[in-house]
Amino acid sequence: MSEQALSTFDRAREALDKKTRYVQDFPEKGVLFEDLTPVLGDAESFVAVVDAMAEAAEKLNAEIIGGLDARGFLLGSAVAYKLGLGVLAIRKKGKLPPPVVTQEYELEYGTAALELPSEGIDIAGKNIVLIDDVLATGGTLGAARKLIESCDGHVSGYVLAIEVPGLGGRDNLGDRPVIVVRDPQ
Repeated sequence: MSEQALSTFDRAREALDKKTRYVQDFPEKGVLFEDLTPVLGDAESFVAVVDAMAEAAEKLNAEIIGGLDARGFLLGSAVAYKLGLGVLAIRKKGKLPPPVVTQEYELEYGTAALELPSEGIDIAGKNIVLIDDVLATGGTLGAARKLIESCDGHVSGYVLAIEVPGLGGRDNLGDRPVIVVRDPQ
């Protein structure tokens, strides 16, 4: 099949299949880590994934793109640029100067927190699409949604490059649409 005959999502899936690096026993024994760094470092693959994510974000009526720390910044900013939108950098705790709005959440091994500036960016009433590289348990994305809603923003959906099967991530994201470029394998 020619390159032109492939859909935007097909090109992105093909790029993810060809360029994703698999690392056994990382970050701990028994885990197969899907490293998207080679996808991001290859211009053709990066463009294919960003194009698919932008198409999805547009369908979700994005007015602002929310990128999660850290690979979500890379993908989210590229998607925002492609769509002519602003990008909201959702940071890990302690990375922003005060004043900030904070949302804590549970991890398998403790707690973490996300933050947004409480001044300078008005997201009230705006449709925000959250973008990240991987959907695993959904904990970080769920916390990002709570953080945005605490600032009167509206999360209209989630767009991810890949999903780790069997971790229940979609179930933890509630009633908003979830679009994954490459379905779980």
